[in-house]
Amino acid sequence: MAVQRDNPYPNFNFAVDIGLGDAIGFSEVDLPAGEIEVIEYREGSEIASRPRKLPGLTKYANVTLKRGVTGNLELFEWWRSSRDGQLLRRKVVITLLDEQRQPVQRWVLRDAWPVKLDYSTLNALGNEVVIETLELAHEGFETE
Repeated sequence: MAVQRDNPYPNFNFAVDIGLGDAIGFSEVDLPAGEIEVIEYREGSEIASRPRKLPGLTKYANVTLKRGVTGNLELFEWWRSSRDGQLLRRKVVITLLDEQRQPVQRWVLRDAWPVKLDYSTLNALGNEVVIETLELAHEGFETE
């Protein structure tokens, strides 16, 4: 699926499917990150005075989604189901789009579920959009 070209893609055209089949509009998405822990190992009989480095466990950072509050409660309902003990794991797909809004790359989160729901501050003197933030834990990701 990844479409390669000489110039990098801009970061402002994207779509997110939180496992419901339809893309939902978000104003900001932190793309997934993975890290492989390093195990340092050395046997006492080794001549070298430095440890070997071996791959350990793989860890995945949570993904954060942000959007303006519109009265749609689907993110709250998903978070509430986790809060109430009915964990609903979903496949979440983040799709990067080109200037013609055609898909060029996807990040697919495995078994994602909400761990944090947050809202921006209300301010009587402000003039900003109220932002809803959903943080997702997941079991790993693939890039297509």
